[in-house]
Amino acid sequence: MANANVINVTDATFDAEVIKSDKPVLVDFWAPWCGPCVQLGPVIDQIADATVGRAKVTKVNIDDNAEIAARYRIRAIPALLLFKGGEVAEQLSTRSKSDIVAKLEALA
Repeated sequence: MANANVINVTDATFDAEVIKSDKPVLVDFWAPWCGPCVQLGPVIDQIADATVGRAKVTKVNIDDNAEIAARYRIRAIPALLLFKGGEVAEQLSTRSKSDIVAKLEALA
């Protein structure tokens, strides 16, 4: 079931949702065939619920949105990028909910 607090972003909506956002944005690059991506899904949902109003949480399906994946040189998934002010603030290597929330909060 889709989480209402997670925004599915496409090549067409990426700039409006991520680049022009006035809040920090977590972008989860994923694909439905990627086991670790699917496992990370519930954590992404929890992060979205924990940061409502302070940050945006988005997902980009790289199979359907290759242009954005190429723009940010996504070579392996899952890949988590934090954006602030239209720029990549950090590429996250952690998969820890508390670490990701702390990094998002620090940008807010």
